[in-house]
Amino acid sequence: MNDCVFCAIIERQIPSEIVSENNDIIVIKDRAPKAPIHYLIIPKKHIKDIQSFAPQECCYGSKMMRMAQTLSSEIAGASEFKFLINNGHNAGQRVFHLHAHFLAGTLFTD
Repeated sequence: MNDCVFCAIIERQIPSEIVSENNDIIVIKDRAPKAPIHYLIIPKKHIKDIQSFAPQECCYGSKMMRMAQTLSSEIAGASEFKFLINNGHNAGQRVFHLHAHFLAGTLFTD
């Protein structure tokens, strides 16, 4: 997608702080973090949102969750986390390339 910021990051056309990467997924630091640890888990294949998954692409959902599991075990302070996907503009999605927010650290105080 020519106008997709995440596709441009994946293609290294826009710089970003990469946390982890494999053949299918890239993880970057969120530019406006809402938690001490706030990463974006992004499939390298452009998929607009959850509703746009083709049957053969559903594996990207499990690959994203597997990456969250890996991050939570490898990063200090990330064993407990939120895994959040906004689907659609009214739900808060602003970049229309499927991605999950991985939030960890001190999120709440009682």
